[in-house]
Amino acid sequence: MNTELFTGKAEAYVAARPGYPDAAVEYVLGIAPKGAIFADIGAGTGKFTQKLAQSGAEVFAIEPNADMVTQLTKICAVFPNVKIIPAPAEATGLPNNSVDVITVAQAMHWFEPDAFLAECRRIAKPGAILVSVYNITPGGSSPGHSETTRKTFFENPTVREFPNPIFYTREKWLAYRTSHSGDPLPSDPEYATHIADVTAQFDREAVDGFLCREVVTKIFHEHAKRALGTVDIRK
Repeated sequence: MNTELFTGKAEAYVAARPGYPDAAVEYVLGIAPKGAIFADIGAGTGKFTQKLAQSGAEVFAIEPNADMVTQLTKICAVFPNVKIIPAPAEATGLPNNSVDVITVAQAMHWFEPDAFLAECRRIAKPGAILVSVYNITPGGSSPGHSETTRKTFFENPTVREFPNPIFYTREKWLAYRTSHSGDPLPSDPEYATHIADVTAQFDREAVDGFLCREVVTKIFHEHAKRALGTVDIRK
């Protein structure tokens, strides 16, 4: 199941996955109505959740994976305005018509489209906004995941991009390259070979002890009723 793909990877995810630039978060907050209630679905370890929470907004953080929830709980412990719900994207447990903005960072491609959109339709207030956020890393899987999300979950979204360059130390690069769903765990037979390859890549590409990736944070957003295929086409 998709909910278990990151089991055993949460600590590496916290340590090395890119965060989100302030400009991107401010943009999302800027398109939200005053006093908006957010549902951050597929919240993972809370990298985007905590950015929303720092604004003082009320945030429901929805995450099904137990390892991720452990890290999410630690990160969000200082935010009384965050409520964590251990649930899948397709069955959040939120009340009907309860949220103004539905955000999904780096995760929407994992969701079952029909069930997730039905759940969005249920929990969205009138005029609610659906927002997808991706850190696009050159040469990685994220460009494909982002495009799949746009085609599958949106009709005619507004698109914005924000620079988010990431500089990796050797330690952080190794953690990053063990944080993805397809990366082997230490218990896997191919782990040692994977680490050797990742280390060799760092040695080839690093400059002055850092490996740079010119990450771009891409945001798609649309009024949820439009994205969900109903007649409300206001933007």
